[in-house]
Amino acid sequence: MLYIAVVGGAKCTEDEYNLAFSVGMEIARQKAVLVCGGGSGVMEAAAKGVYQRGGTTIGILPGESNQSGNRYLAYTIATGIGEARNAIIARTADAVIAVGGEYGTLSEMALALKMGKPVIGLKSWFLIAPGPLDKKVQKADTANAAVEKAISLIAN
Repeated sequence: MLYIAVVGGAKCTEDEYNLAFSVGMEIARQKAVLVCGGGSGVMEAAAKGVYQRGGTTIGILPGESNQSGNRYLAYTIATGIGEARNAIIARTADAVIAVGGEYGTLSEMALALKMGKPVIGLKSWFLIAPGPLDKKVQKADTANAAVEKAISLIAN
């Protein structure tokens, strides 16, 4: 079973929401499991896409209540550790797809890269490193391309 995280802002544009929803639909089509932060915005959109296609969703929640996640989560894990839960999301995922995002998204991307996980960006952060790095954010232009790239990179 492949675990793919979708990360992005709790506040997002309509375009980002629709893109994350499409990513979720494709994750479910590929029979992978969605891992996300469990909140609103991009996280909710991806979970909704997976849910509507009959897939499995897991929310790694920042608070102490399993009831605080969005309604499209099949499973929730209440961590009680706030943003530090980003490390759990990155560790749990086999690959990370970032849609838009703010600083929390950037931290998830950086943690995943540090852990050797593939990171694919859709209208998200792309930084220029001060020197050569073995891992970098891979760019995708569509939801399907992002999921296909994630699965391909996991296999390698």
